[in-house]
Amino acid sequence: MKRDPATASEEDLVRRVARGDTAAFDEFYRRTAAWLTVRLRRRCADDDIVADVLQETYLSVWRAAHTYSGAAVGGSAVGWLWTIAARRLVDAFRRRARTAAIPDAAAEPLVTSSAEDVVLAGDVGGELGVALAELAPELRQVITAMAIDGMTVQETASALGLPEGTVKTRARRARIALRKAL
Repeated sequence: MKRDPATASEEDLVRRVARGDTAAFDEFYRRTAAWLTVRLRRRCADDDIVADVLQETYLSVWRAAHTYSGAAVGGSAVGWLWTIAARRLVDAFRRRARTAAIPDAAAEPLVTSSAEDVVLAGDVGGELGVALAELAPELRQVITAMAIDGMTVQETASALGLPEGTVKTRARRARIALRKAL
Protein backbone atom coordinates (compact mmCIF):
# COMPACT_ATOMS: atom_id res chain seq x y z
CA MET A 1 0.00 0.00 0.00
CA LYS A 2 1.39 3.36 -1.06
CA ARG A 3 1.51 6.16 1.51
CA ASP A 4 -0.33 9.35 0.70
CA PRO A 5 2.17 12.08 -0.33
CA ALA A 6 0.25 14.62 1.78
CA THR A 7 1.26 12.79 4.98
CA ALA A 8 4.90 12.12 4.05
CA SER A 9 7.80 14.22 5.30
CA GLU A 10 9.75 16.35 2.82
CA GLU A 11 12.64 13.89 3.10
CA ASP A 12 10.35 10.99 2.22
CA LEU A 13 8.93 12.96 -0.68
CA VAL A 14 12.40 13.54 -2.14
CA ARG A 15 13.20 9.84 -1.80
CA ARG A 16 9.96 9.02 -3.61
CA VAL A 17 10.77 11.59 -6.30
CA ALA A 18 14.05 9.72 -6.81
CA ARG A 19 11.95 6.67 -7.71
CA GLY A 20 9.97 8.71 -10.26
CA ASP A 21 6.87 9.40 -8.14
CA THR A 22 5.22 12.42 -9.77
CA ALA A 23 2.61 12.75 -7.00
CA ALA A 24 5.44 13.09 -4.46
CA PHE A 25 7.11 15.71 -6.65
CA ASP A 26 3.84 17.66 -6.92
CA GLU A 27 3.42 17.56 -3.14
CA PHE A 28 7.05 18.61 -2.53
CA TYR A 29 6.57 21.52 -4.94
CA ARG A 30 3.26 22.49 -3.32
CA ARG A 31 4.86 22.58 0.13
CA THR A 32 8.05 24.39 -0.76
CA ALA A 33 7.52 26.63 -3.81
CA ALA A 34 5.99 29.62 -1.99
CA TRP A 35 8.67 29.51 0.72
CA LEU A 36 11.43 29.20 -1.85
CA THR A 37 10.03 32.05 -3.94
CA VAL A 38 10.05 34.36 -0.90
CA ARG A 39 13.66 33.45 -0.11
CA LEU A 40 14.75 34.01 -3.69
CA ARG A 41 12.98 37.38 -3.83
CA ARG A 42 14.92 38.46 -0.74
CA ARG A 43 18.05 37.96 -2.81
CA CYS A 44 16.81 39.15 -6.20
CA ALA A 45 14.21 41.75 -7.14
CA ASP A 46 13.97 40.61 -10.77
CA ASP A 47 10.84 38.45 -11.05
CA ASP A 48 12.01 36.90 -14.33
CA ILE A 49 15.24 35.69 -12.76
CA VAL A 50 13.37 34.37 -9.72
CA ALA A 51 10.95 32.48 -11.98
CA ASP A 52 13.81 31.02 -14.03
CA VAL A 53 15.74 30.00 -10.91
CA LEU A 54 12.63 28.42 -9.41
CA GLN A 55 12.06 26.38 -12.56
CA GLU A 56 15.71 25.35 -12.81
CA THR A 57 15.73 24.39 -9.13
CA TYR A 58 12.74 22.07 -9.35
CA LEU A 59 14.05 20.59 -12.58
CA SER A 60 17.27 19.84 -10.70
CA VAL A 61 15.28 18.30 -7.86
CA TRP A 62 13.52 16.01 -10.31
CA ARG A 63 16.75 15.02 -12.02
CA ALA A 64 18.97 14.75 -8.93
CA ALA A 65 16.63 13.49 -6.21
CA HIS A 66 18.57 10.23 -6.21
CA THR A 67 21.62 12.15 -4.91
CA TYR A 68 19.80 13.38 -1.79
CA SER A 69 21.22 11.71 1.28
CA GLY A 70 19.93 13.98 4.02
CA ALA A 71 19.60 11.32 6.67
CA ALA A 72 23.24 10.34 6.23
CA VAL A 73 24.51 13.88 6.81
CA GLY A 74 21.73 15.19 9.05
CA GLY A 75 20.43 17.59 6.41
CA SER A 76 16.84 18.37 5.68
CA ALA A 77 15.25 18.19 2.26
CA VAL A 78 14.36 21.87 2.52
CA GLY A 79 18.00 22.74 3.24
CA TRP A 80 19.03 20.64 0.26
CA LEU A 81 16.45 22.48 -1.87
CA TRP A 82 17.76 25.87 -0.71
CA THR A 83 21.32 24.85 -1.54
CA ILE A 84 20.26 23.99 -5.08
CA ALA A 85 18.29 27.23 -5.44
CA ALA A 86 21.10 29.40 -4.08
CA ARG A 87 23.52 27.86 -6.56
CA ARG A 88 21.09 28.40 -9.42
CA LEU A 89 20.66 32.04 -8.37
CA VAL A 90 24.42 32.58 -8.37
CA ASP A 91 24.54 30.95 -11.81
CA ALA A 92 21.81 33.31 -13.03
CA PHE A 93 23.74 36.34 -11.82
CA ARG A 94 26.88 35.06 -13.49
CA ARG A 95 24.99 34.59 -16.77
CA ARG A 96 23.58 38.09 -16.48
CA ALA A 97 27.03 39.53 -15.80
CA ARG A 98 28.47 37.73 -18.86
CA THR A 99 25.72 39.04 -21.13
CA ALA A 100 25.97 42.62 -19.85
CA ALA A 101 27.30 45.19 -22.26
CA ILE A 102 31.08 45.32 -22.58
CA PRO A 103 32.31 48.57 -21.01
CA ASP A 104 33.93 51.28 -23.09
CA ALA A 105 37.73 51.08 -22.83
CA ALA A 106 37.88 54.81 -22.07
CA ALA A 107 35.38 54.46 -19.24
CA GLU A 108 36.25 53.66 -15.66
CA PRO A 109 37.78 50.22 -15.13
CA LEU A 110 35.36 47.37 -14.56
CA VAL A 111 35.19 46.27 -10.93
CA THR A 112 34.33 42.61 -10.63
CA SER A 113 32.26 41.36 -7.74
CA SER A 114 31.12 37.92 -6.91
CA ALA A 115 27.52 37.07 -7.70
CA GLU A 116 26.83 36.84 -3.96
CA ASP A 117 28.20 40.37 -3.46
CA VAL A 118 25.94 41.68 -6.21
CA VAL A 119 22.91 40.04 -4.60
CA LEU A 120 23.86 41.22 -1.13
CA ALA A 121 24.40 44.78 -2.31
CA GLY A 122 20.86 44.77 -3.70
CA ASP A 123 19.47 43.63 -0.34
CA VAL A 124 21.57 45.59 2.11
CA GLY A 125 22.98 49.03 1.56
CA GLY A 126 24.66 51.79 3.46
CA GLU A 127 27.00 51.18 6.36
CA LEU A 128 25.60 47.72 7.02
CA GLY A 129 26.24 46.66 3.42
CA VAL A 130 29.83 47.89 3.67
CA ALA A 131 30.32 46.15 7.02
CA LEU A 132 28.90 42.89 5.61
CA ALA A 133 31.15 43.12 2.57
CA GLU A 134 34.20 43.45 4.84
CA LEU A 135 33.40 40.27 6.79
CA ALA A 136 35.34 37.12 6.06
CA PRO A 137 33.39 35.08 3.46
CA GLU A 138 32.63 32.22 5.86
CA LEU A 139 31.18 34.66 8.42
CA ARG A 140 29.22 36.61 5.80
CA GLN A 141 27.76 33.39 4.41
CA VAL A 142 26.41 32.33 7.81
CA ILE A 143 25.09 35.74 8.89
CA THR A 144 23.46 36.28 5.49
CA ALA A 145 21.68 32.94 5.67
CA MET A 146 20.45 33.59 9.20
CA ALA A 147 19.76 37.33 9.26
CA ILE A 148 18.75 38.09 5.68
CA ASP A 149 17.29 34.77 4.58
CA GLY A 150 15.76 34.09 7.99
CA MET A 151 17.12 30.55 8.25
CA THR A 152 17.43 28.81 11.59
CA VAL A 153 20.76 27.50 12.87
CA GLN A 154 19.73 23.99 11.81
CA GLU A 155 18.64 25.11 8.32
CA THR A 156 21.85 27.11 7.88
CA ALA A 157 23.96 24.18 8.99
CA SER A 158 22.16 21.90 6.58
CA ALA A 159 22.33 24.31 3.66
CA LEU A 160 26.02 25.08 4.16
CA GLY A 161 27.05 21.58 5.15
CA LEU A 162 28.44 22.71 8.50
CA PRO A 163 27.98 21.47 12.06
CA GLU A 164 25.46 23.51 14.07
CA GLY A 165 28.16 24.53 16.57
CA THR A 166 30.24 26.00 13.74
CA VAL A 167 27.23 27.96 12.49
CA LYS A 168 26.61 29.36 15.98
CA THR A 169 30.26 30.32 16.41
CA ARG A 170 30.48 32.00 13.02
CA ALA A 171 27.20 33.86 13.58
CA ARG A 172 28.49 35.15 16.92
CA ARG A 173 31.82 36.21 15.40
CA ALA A 174 29.98 37.95 12.55
CA ARG A 175 27.71 39.85 14.95
CA ILE A 176 30.68 40.99 17.04
CA ALA A 177 32.51 42.19 13.90
CA LEU A 178 29.40 44.01 12.66
CA ARG A 179 28.91 45.75 16.03
CA LYS A 180 32.52 46.97 15.93
CA ALA A 181 32.14 48.17 12.34
CA LEU A 182 28.91 50.02 13.03
